[in-house]
Amino acid sequence: MHGTRILALVLFGLILCGPGAYAQSGPQGVGRELALWTGGGHGINGSTSDTGVWNVGGRYGWVLTNPAGPRFLRGRFEYAVDVVPIFWVIQRTGIAYGFGLNPFELKWNFETHRKAAPYLSISGGTLFTNTQVPAGTSRVNFTSSGGLGMYILRGKHNWSIEVLFMHISNAGLSAPNPGINTVQARIGLGRFSPPK
Repeated sequence: MHGTRILALVLFGLILCGPGAYAQSGPQGVGRELALWTGGGHGINGSTSDTGVWNVGGRYGWVLTNPAGPRFLRGRFEYAVDVVPIFWVIQRTGIAYGFGLNPFELKWNFETHRKAAPYLSISGGTLFTNTQVPAGTSRVNFTSSGGLGMYILRGKHNWSIEVLFMHISNAGLSAPNPGINTVQARIGLGRFSPPK
């Protein structure tokens, strides 16, 4: 819980610093996204409510469309892949060390407004851990998540802040299958570039 508070303070500081940033192209036009991110959170349901998670990952994305949609929803569609080489699950029985791969991430990058560009995302992937997650279940799990975030534009690079809900479950590979529902905060650093 202490780590979540620190991350929340860092995110709040970035929001305050955001207005001083100078604008860049951001997710404008068909192109690519390359980013590194980290985040963490806590379980919110039943027997796994005392479970924590922390992860570090990299994203490669393809902005596939030019601006589309009605004015207030106008934006660009992006498909991305996340590789998560560090995925820790902190349980009563100890820390499970894992590796995740999210080959499916869909994002809607709303139009840039001044120095910020909000986005919505949904994703799905697989998580492999050295011990069972939750304890007594499986070392192979599947993840699904939905998030709300914002790019804070700063020259060639941008910061991203995001809040997401993530469900971790073995999808019936073993019983029991209580699953873990978490709310996480993430922060990232990346850039958008036009296609070569």
